[in-house]
Amino acid sequence: MSSHKLKRREYIVVVSCYSNHSLHHFGNSKTMYQKQMILLPYQIVCLYACILTLAMAQTITNSTGTRTSTNTTKAGNIAKPGCRKQCGNLTVPYPFGIGIGSGCAINAGFQINCSTSTDGSQKPLIGNLEVYNISDSELRVSNAISWRCYTSTGAVRAEFQLGWTRLGNSTYPYSFSSRNRFTIVGCDDNALIRGRNFEYNCSTSCNSTRDVIEGECTGNGCYQVQIPKGLKYFAPTISSTRNHTDVWYFNQCGYAFLGEADSFYFRGLQDLSDITFFKRTKASVPIVLDWAIGNLTCIQARKSKDYACRENSECVDSDTGLGGYRCRCTEGYEGNPYLSPGCQDIDECADPDTCEKNCTNTPGSYICSCPDGYIDEGKKDGRGCVAPYSEFPWIKFSVGTGVGLISLVVVITWLYFSIKKRKLMRVREKFFQQNGGLLLKHRISTNEGGLKATKIFTAEELKKATNSYANDRILGRGGNGIVYRGVLRDNRVVAIKRSRFVDESQIDQFINEVLILTQVNHRNVVRLFGCCLEAEVPLLVYEFVSEGTLYEHIHNQRGSDWLSWQNRLRIAAEIATTLAYLHSFASMPIIHRDVKSANILLDNVYTSKVADFGASRLIPLDQTHVATLVLGTSGYLDPEYFRTSQLTEKSDVYSFGVVLAELLTGLKPVSKDRNGEDKNLADFFVMSMNKNSLFQILDRRILREGSLEQIQKMAELVKNCLRVHGEDRPTMKEVAIEIEGLRKLTGIPWSNQNEQEENDQNELSDLYTIPINSYGNSPISDSSRIMHPTYSPS
Repeated sequence: MSSHKLKRREYIVVVSCYSNHSLHHFGNSKTMYQKQMILLPYQIVCLYACILTLAMAQTITNSTGTRTSTNTTKAGNIAKPGCRKQCGNLTVPYPFGIGIGSGCAINAGFQINCSTSTDGSQKPLIGNLEVYNISDSELRVSNAISWRCYTSTGAVRAEFQLGWTRLGNSTYPYSFSSRNRFTIVGCDDNALIRGRNFEYNCSTSCNSTRDVIEGECTGNGCYQVQIPKGLKYFAPTISSTRNHTDVWYFNQCGYAFLGEADSFYFRGLQDLSDITFFKRTKASVPIVLDWAIGNLTCIQARKSKDYACRENSECVDSDTGLGGYRCRCTEGYEGNPYLSPGCQDIDECADPDTCEKNCTNTPGSYICSCPDGYIDEGKKDGRGCVAPYSEFPWIKFSVGTGVGLISLVVVITWLYFSIKKRKLMRVREKFFQQNGGLLLKHRISTNEGGLKATKIFTAEELKKATNSYANDRILGRGGNGIVYRGVLRDNRVVAIKRSRFVDESQIDQFINEVLILTQVNHRNVVRLFGCCLEAEVPLLVYEFVSEGTLYEHIHNQRGSDWLSWQNRLRIAAEIATTLAYLHSFASMPIIHRDVKSANILLDNVYTSKVADFGASRLIPLDQTHVATLVLGTSGYLDPEYFRTSQLTEKSDVYSFGVVLAELLTGLKPVSKDRNGEDKNLADFFVMSMNKNSLFQILDRRILREGSLEQIQKMAELVKNCLRVHGEDRPTMKEVAIEIEGLRKLTGIPWSNQNEQEENDQNELSDLYTIPINSYGNSPISDSSRIMHPTYSPS
């Protein structure tokens, strides 16, 4: 790979460099509308206050006022006596101090190194960070950026990767502020940020320039995540999925950095193609650091001899979770709260805009009063002083009140609908992320051929299609959800699967089912039309299969009329052919993992369709098995898979064997009516064969319609499918060939062959004219191997 790499370097006070490791987790995305409505409530309050002010009557003559204060009081630009307070353009207030070892700072952690360059300019530094600004709770310092640039062929042309960035040990007063955001800019990039007890992995992708939107950092060209408070160190790593080969013509580099969120604005394609992005961002986007004194709380610090807050000041606990405190002047006072004699009283009366007539300064406050002959509060920004016999402006008051009330009604109405609309959009975005939308989007971007025909339905569309999920539209209920019958706007009848609840495992199964069904094109697999991610729970939209499940037709007498021996063979052949296609002919082999009669649907002409791929797994072509958590249904679960957690295609063979046993016997896979080992149909079936008593448990219709050779070979096939060891079982392709061969066999029904024996006996006994094991123990007989049924994967 022809490229050169810039060496990692120490960064921020004490930096240790380690190897970066690539992880793939999705970061929590930040909603787009979080701050847009924040000012509206204050506007309404102000309007309402104005109306109340017009309506107020006379109040007391003298009133006491206090200085308006904010939560943050700027630290006075006062240095310790005898110490410099200026370095370049930066004024350094105590407890900070200029000079290493000069004694001008409260302790070594607050020392500012004033470096002078060869041209005489001065630069304030903490470690190797340039300090841009100091306030009473924060510092803004220089930034550093990890970046990686590629050639058109995907080779790394140049890169710079930051190592571990540490803000000193626990005695140092700094931590990274939550005002910062970890940002990644690029169209084919992954960035990982790790710190104490947290890590985020962010990904960006864009298929074309149209995907990039200026001002939005939600994954298309730009992505941002918030960092926790109290972060003392972090390590960023940047990498790429395809090394920008698909987007190189408009984006050659990827960038990752930590910086102040309010200072960065994503300029869309201009940022992606700007070769000066690195320098411009480094110069314009600082890192914000929180600072505090020591690691004691205010209560603890007041008891210590080196308590830093002086007269007329108050102590404020740090909210970073690391301990420590800061000092600020009490309301009505100003100055540096860390230096004696402390904060000084503000003379509000020196401001001519404070009171209209008389002003009296008091410690920490002031009093406005009116001279004789006038009444009211006396403040210039209030009602001022009013002559007692002046005529009240009733007309102006009435007009002002009317206009104010109308404006209030209009604003409240507009605010109500705006908040309702934005709340709905935020809820939909939340559900989209909660239901795995970002994960599905990522999977789509990494699977070129998939999901192009999958439609994304809206929540309103599916709600209307199911008549608000009415009970009379319910087709069936399962452990994980409910299936509804729906009618779309184009009058297509569909089945809509709605999950009962959502957790991480359900999301993974939901995404897994979407991905698998969109890669399968087979007439005996239920077709997926689309999905919906913006509802409270994810929804899948399938083709409507009208005649229910095979389980219902076998066990609930729905199939008593049509479920003949030939139809059972046809159903078995269709299922076997479909599973063989999934195992052998799909672009990537698929193991269903939950084959059962309840997951086999029947359409209006009783053609079978395999459904429910939520538990299925894609198997790489170079592997024969995968290790997974054990999933499946009792009675159908492969005992070898249950014991080893090694999922193979033979696990589906075992489950299919149980379905064949159901078709032959009409018995349920697990029955409370059978005792001991007989509860499990698979064990019961094999045991009956071993005892030569199988015909006693077979469905009577099969005995009437099937030939002895067909029944014996089918029973032997079931037994082979149910073998304990997977390696002894046939493949689904072999099973499909065997069943197609059985369909071609013709003969006299077994009941006709034994008519005389039935007349001689009151009860039907199991009479094998040929021992059942005479056909050998091999999964497929030689005679069946020469029969090649017509096979179509579509």
